[in-house]
This record gives sequence, structure tokens and C-alpha cells, in this order.
Amino acid sequence: MAKQKKGDLTRAIIITKSLPLFAVKGYFNTSVNDILKVTGLTKGGLYAHFDSKESIWYAVYDKAVVIWRYVLFNNLRSISDPLKRTQVLIERHMRDYIGFEVFKGGCFFVNSLIEVSGQSESMTNCILKGFESYENLITSWIQDAREKNILVENINPQAIGNFIVTCLYGSAALYSGSRKPEIWENSILQLNFFINSLKK
Repeated sequence: MAKQKKGDLTRAIIITKSLPLFAVKGYFNTSVNDILKVTGLTKGGLYAHFDSKESIWYAVYDKAVVIWRYVLFNNLRSISDPLKRTQVLIERHMRDYIGFEVFKGGCFFVNSLIEVSGQSESMTNCILKGFESYENLITSWIQDAREKNILVENINPQAIGNFIVTCLYGSAALYSGSRKPEIWENSILQLNFFINSLKK
């Protein structure tokens, strides 16, 4: 049992120490030696827990999702109005996640997608699946607002969800390159204006 706990702890350390490497340097520019250096492990010690650098990346991705979810969704379900919930989500995404730079190097997911697209189909699909789930969640909230009869007529929830997610991650990409706060600040203002325009 103690050996199992030690193994779990070592695995957690590998993931935690590798996340900043992948976030800042990217997947392809991060070497196994980089990971060995920050973890203090030997190659044998590392490969006892992960069989490849790619498998470490998938574990890091899952860890990044957990962190991202906490920043964005903590106590969010307590907001009953689906449009207000969406607006709070946008503010948290842009200010608390992007603006406060939860991950050094910018948005881990956008940066990873740009890097691995055309290089790794499986990694690309993993990231896109996450984007799709995010879009589907926002779409469901817009659909809920429509069913509660608080939206103007002829609203397409799927198109709205896609538009919001595109704006969020597009802004994240621009901010990663410029580090200009007005990018995420203006994104919050304009998306809030857009959502308010959907109300009856």
C-alpha cells in the first residue's frame, strides 16, 4: 500500500512539474531530459510511470482541464438565470483564466492546439473534443434561456454557443501573443453586450 501511494505521488509530481514545461515551451520543444531535470528522476524512474512523452502530455492535459474547470465553474451552477450564468462564465474565462494567466505561456489549450495541429491527429482530436464539450455546455444554457422564454425570437442556440467559444479562444490566442489586457477586457464588454441583446 505504501509503495502504491509513493507511486501515485511520483506520478502526480511528474504531471505537476511537466505542466509548466508544456505550457511555456510547448510539446515538441519540451524534451524528456527537461522533464527529468525538473522532477529529479532517472529515465527508468520516469518510464516506470509513463511509457512516453506523449502519455505524459495526456496526463498533463487532464490536469489542466481540472484546473480550468475549477477557475471557471466553481459555484457557477448556483446562478439560476442561464444568461447571467453565461456572462459570469465569460468574465471568469477572460479575466480569471486568461487575464490572471493561470498557465504561464497563455491558454494551454489554444497554444497546444496550434502546435499539434497537423502533427498529431490524436492530440488534436483530444483538444477539439474539449472545445466541443465547452461549446455544447454553453449551447445548452442558451437553449435553457430560450425554453424559459427570455430570448428574442429566432435564436439559434448552437450558433450562439459556437460564436461565444470562438470569441473566447480567439481572444485567448491574441492575448497570448500581445499580453494586452484590453483584449480580454474588451472581449468581456462586447460579449456581455451581445448576450444582453438576446434578451426580450
